[in-house]
Parts: sequence; C-alpha cells; structure tokens
Amino acid sequence: MLPCGAVLWRRLLRKRWVLGIVLGLSLVYFITSTFKQEERMVRDRNLLQVQEHEQPILWKVKFSSGNSSQLSNQCRNSVQGKLLITDELGYICERKDLQVNGCCNGNVASTKLYSCDSCLPNGCCSIYEYCVSCCLQPSKQHLLERFLNRAAVAFQNLFMAVEDHFELCLAKCRTSSQSVQHENTYRDPIAKYCYGEYPPELLPV
Repeated sequence: MLPCGAVLWRRLLRKRWVLGIVLGLSLVYFITSTFKQEERMVRDRNLLQVQEHEQPILWKVKFSSGNSSQLSNQCRNSVQGKLLITDELGYICERKDLQVNGCCNGNVASTKLYSCDSCLPNGCCSIYEYCVSCCLQPSKQHLLERFLNRAAVAFQNLFMAVEDHFELCLAKCRTSSQSVQHENTYRDPIAKYCYGEYPPELLPV
C-alpha cells in the first residue's frame, strides 16, 4: 500500500485548483526570470555604450619619450627568441650579443635600433622580435593609444595588465585571436605578429 502522504498528494494533484496554482506560480517565475535577464542585458549594453562613447577605459600604460631617457644598468628583453632578442630600449640583436645586464650590445654592427625589418606597412611582421622593436618607436605612441581607446572590452584583461610601452608591445605583437581566422588558420601566415591598430586582412575562403 502507498503511504498516506503519497495518496493525499495524488488526490490533491487531481484537483483543478491545485493544478491552477502550480501553473500560475510557474508562469510568474518564468515571467520574472525573463524580465531580470532582459534588465541585465540592457544594463550591460548601456555600460558598453558608456565605455565606448563617454568614458574611455583608463589604461595605465606609460609611454617614454625614447630610449635616451631610459638609460640604466639593467634591461628587460623579449626573452624567448632563439636567435634574436629585443630589449626595452628598442634595440634588436642576435642572442650572442645580449649582455649580462639584459641589454643588447649597441656597439655591434648587427645590432639595430627600432628596426622594422620583416614588417609590412599595416604593422604586421614575420618575426616577433622585429615587431617589438618597431612597435617601440616613439612615433608609434599615438597609434598604440588609438588602439587602446578602441580596444574591445574582451581585450581589457590582457591590456589592463601592462604598465608601459615595452610591455604593451610585447603583448600586442604576440599572436592572438586577431591573427587567426576560423580559429586555426593565420590571416597572414607570413606576417602574423602585429602591433598595428587592425588585424591582417582576411584570406579568401
């Protein structure tokens, strides 16, 4: 035999007024949830519009006036290159010409300052270290500031973390979703490191 509670519950569910209450409560819950979701979407949309049109994101990137003002005993550098290294002063050199303080040896003929070799006019380069060196040119400051002011909200977490021109160029030149199409193909398989405002042109499908 079924317990008394189960029997009473089944009898209650057979009554129309109980079903009406259950249906009504379900309807109220559905309508309330829909309105709350709509309110969140409107609030998020308004927030994005305010950020884009009224209150540009306050980036904390510090730009220097050029490498002459950064003379110091130590340099940060791009670290990862097997053959080439770019230091924070804008010099690019062969790894063997990197000094113990992290700076490129400027007295070596092959060391270059603010070199854009391998870079196209659109700001995309085939070699990462040249992308960083070219990006560090003082003349690129306005271009980078324009990019930051137009950067999508999706990039905030990446670019809000950088603190100066060098860190911005390191981050900007790395390949990202801007460099690929269809998630697995480079837009430009040769010049895939970009410091420019816009990603490379999409390749024809």
